[in-house]
Amino acid sequence: MASYQMIDNKIILQLRENVCATEAEVLDSDLFKGVVTAAFHKLVKRNSILLDVFGKRTVGADEIKVFIETLKALVKMPAAQARCSSDGAEVLLRNPLLLNDLIEYLYNFWRSFDRFIITDQKLSQDQDTKPYRTFNLTIGHLTNLVRGMYRDIQENVTGQHPRIYRQVAAGGEVSTIAVKYGVPLPAEYAELNKVPMIRQILLYPPLILQPPMNKRTGRIEPVLESPLKGLTFNPQEWLCYPAKVGELVILVYFHNAFTELGHSLANLFEMASDEDLKRKPDAVYAYGVAEEALARFNQGQVFFDDRKNDLLAAAIPLKPEYGYFGYVKKMILTLHNVIMMKRGRLPFHGAMVRIILKGDIDRNILFIGDTGAGKSETLEALRGLGEDVIQDLIIIADDMGSINLGFNGDILGYGTEIGAFLRLDDLQPGYALGQIDRAIIMSANQVNARIIIPVTTFDNVVKGHKVDFVLYANNYDGIDDDHPIIERFKSADQAMSVFREGTAMSKGTTTTTGLVHSYYANVFGPAQFRELHEPLARRYFEAFFSRNVFVGQMRSRLGLAGWEQKGPQEAARELLRVIQSNG
Repeated sequence: MASYQMIDNKIILQLRENVCATEAEVLDSDLFKGVVTAAFHKLVKRNSILLDVFGKRTVGADEIKVFIETLKALVKMPAAQARCSSDGAEVLLRNPLLLNDLIEYLYNFWRSFDRFIITDQKLSQDQDTKPYRTFNLTIGHLTNLVRGMYRDIQENVTGQHPRIYRQVAAGGEVSTIAVKYGVPLPAEYAELNKVPMIRQILLYPPLILQPPMNKRTGRIEPVLESPLKGLTFNPQEWLCYPAKVGELVILVYFHNAFTELGHSLANLFEMASDEDLKRKPDAVYAYGVAEEALARFNQGQVFFDDRKNDLLAAAIPLKPEYGYFGYVKKMILTLHNVIMMKRGRLPFHGAMVRIILKGDIDRNILFIGDTGAGKSETLEALRGLGEDVIQDLIIIADDMGSINLGFNGDILGYGTEIGAFLRLDDLQPGYALGQIDRAIIMSANQVNARIIIPVTTFDNVVKGHKVDFVLYANNYDGIDDDHPIIERFKSADQAMSVFREGTAMSKGTTTTTGLVHSYYANVFGPAQFRELHEPLARRYFEAFFSRNVFVGQMRSRLGLAGWEQKGPQEAARELLRVIQSNG
């Protein structure tokens, strides 16, 4: 059996058996009837001329039934024969051109939805060991079926063959194999094991998504009891993405209403393996719980340090204002940062990259700064400098990571993500198009339009790389004789005062504007646990200077009008010069 949900601009098809095998099965399905009904409801509301194919502009259940029966005939025979196929077909075929326009509208209406296919273990005994077979049986087959049906009907209505064929993703855009999986969770969290666990995902990029929101606001706050206490989870409404966040395993449970955001994690975090899931996770996060379940906290973004079970538990309510990918990503990274601090590591909000220059210069640079400070943008500017100077550029961390002291005294940096969540406005022209074949794009027509793309490998994220440069990403200062693009600090105290102040010019990625300040540019854990973070910061900054790490600030000018692209480009050139002079 197949069931579906139509939520806002999303369609979620849950399969328990094989997907429709023939055009007739598609046309007979509840999903097809539901899509036609929704499409006609929209046309009636607009009083569209397309409804004139019925001879009137009011459409009810009888008209929908006649329309579907006529399509069943048109998928098999030309219009001249289909006229006699059923009562009412002759009326619909009086004006073939108008009927063709209506069919085109219906096809585009279906494709305007973000379409997800979820399969479970009952579909195929081979699915988890041979997932490509399941994907071929579901998303591949449905795409060919819907696209072929559309073409057959149009040709039979118009009597003409198209000259140009466009192979659009007419079936699902995302297909997921999700199974019931007994993760070793503490008894208080056993309810979560009802939720199917994603084991494989097939994407048809580029995915162009339009989530409810395009900005993040508010703070993530610790609370004194688990936000998951007493909650129940309907397996028909939830999925779990098991994320590898650096070396941690964080289970992210997301409600179907946020399914496009939950599935987008596939471009950002490595998926945990079966071996990873044999141990207790480091954290669990429920994204989209009932609003009343969190009412007792008077705060929408909360997490609990469950010391009894050595587990962090987090939740965000099912409200449209939380329908932005930043809420998924930043909660996960907050959980990571808190765990790192508890383990004696210093978390950072920043980007870390390994740059190998011609002439055997190999350095690892850590940029620390707030959202929109120019970290990722400077990295992309470095890519654009060309192969004349740069031999290799390897991303270690794009947004968040941690620092640890190695056994031999080296200061090592680690990342968390294999992907990047970037502002389209701040990227070099053409960059997004160059990556579009694997991209997820969100809010493309709005301020703070974003792209999620893979940028590195999991091995690079977790290997541990010696830190050679630590630079605060300053996006608000102009450049003059007293304010060079790159300035080196003279002491740990001088450096810590700048990093602690966390000054940045807001770029509109949240609801804040103008010059803002955040503790160590990191409101994702350190700001909530200053008493834990401050001695760690002192320890590591003193270690930077005792080991002759280059500690300073880089002025990207990203927050200054007119310098959104030129600023990071000039910063990248100066950075290369400094690296070479300190090589």
